[in-house]
Amino acid sequence: MKRPRQKRRGGLGRDAENLIWLATGLAESGSRAEDRYWDRLLCESLDRILEEGGEDTLNAALDHLYAADPRAYDELADYIESRAESASGISPDHDILLIAAPVLAWSRYRIPSSTVSAAVLANLRVHLQAHVLADKVKLALADFLFSPDQLPQGYCATAAFAAELGRAAVAGKDLRIDTEGMPETAQFLSDTRYLLAAIAVPKGEALFAWQQSDRTREQCMTQWRMQGGACLTPLLPGCAMEVVLPEAYFAASRQADKDSRPYAIRASVAFLGAELDTPAANVRAVIAPFYDRELEEYRVGLTLRGKEEVVHGVVWPLLGAEDETTDSHAEIEAVLRDCGVTEIVNLEHRFPLEYCDDCGAPLYPSPEGEIVHAEMPDEHGEQAPRHLH
Repeated sequence: MKRPRQKRRGGLGRDAENLIWLATGLAESGSRAEDRYWDRLLCESLDRILEEGGEDTLNAALDHLYAADPRAYDELADYIESRAESASGISPDHDILLIAAPVLAWSRYRIPSSTVSAAVLANLRVHLQAHVLADKVKLALADFLFSPDQLPQGYCATAAFAAELGRAAVAGKDLRIDTEGMPETAQFLSDTRYLLAAIAVPKGEALFAWQQSDRTREQCMTQWRMQGGACLTPLLPGCAMEVVLPEAYFAASRQADKDSRPYAIRASVAFLGAELDTPAANVRAVIAPFYDRELEEYRVGLTLRGKEEVVHGVVWPLLGAEDETTDSHAEIEAVLRDCGVTEIVNLEHRFPLEYCDDCGAPLYPSPEGEIVHAEMPDEHGEQAPRHLH
């Protein structure tokens, strides 16, 4: 979720300057003792700014450090995320953490985002506490399966949501989400849904099962995939789905972003197999880099073998520190081959980051090296979303 930031015009305010000074001091610290000094001041400053809704202050400090001091930028970004998801000040006796349980899904139909019934919440609670969370955790679940468009927008909104859900966790209650006025969900063939929760434990106690000596993350993931996935299946009728390990909100969201890229390719190949009754070996993939001022993403145009028309497409965005030196196209090619696609064309031309003027869909590379709209054959054109998230 940490991505290049567009620099804003204008001078920095006092709070932003202070954050830059504190983050730089922490990045340059040479000892744990000095770390603790910077940590205390930075946490106090961030808690106040988050409570006051100072989103612009946080972004201004991040913008400045992204260009001026990458180490300090990483420190500040980590601290902002940590304070936003930890609901500090809610309870003097508890550590609180906002967590997310992402679900990757694809469907020829609409992928739901909807209220979760009390019975399903009860089942999810049982399996989260049995397979993911530590023994002394108190848990509050939000009774809604969120789309990316419906998640809290910005650090301050995330902090406010974490505080509300954290209070419910301390009280041992789930949180009812008011859906009136909730943003509409953009529809894609492949997308992510999020189950959100807060956990509260006595100060200093373990939060997750893998912090205890008898289990590992891999074991927790295996159990959650089997048991938690079965609980989530009724919420996503008509969908193929894959769960991501529940984790701290921002870490889980980043992992979902990363996992969604190969998942989207697998979903696309499976969709074409079902929709056009064609095996993966009859699909050709064209991979190309797309630039704004710098490399932003790869796009994959999919055609049928021996034909030039792009019938579907997938976007593979760069995440975090990925750039031109990252061998992303090799990773994309490996996923395609694992799906059974054997004819793969890699284009080296720098394509512009363009979209369809009419519908806003990305334009994809064709075998001839042009960027075109992905169009299913006429008899299939209206049965599914046009492109993958």
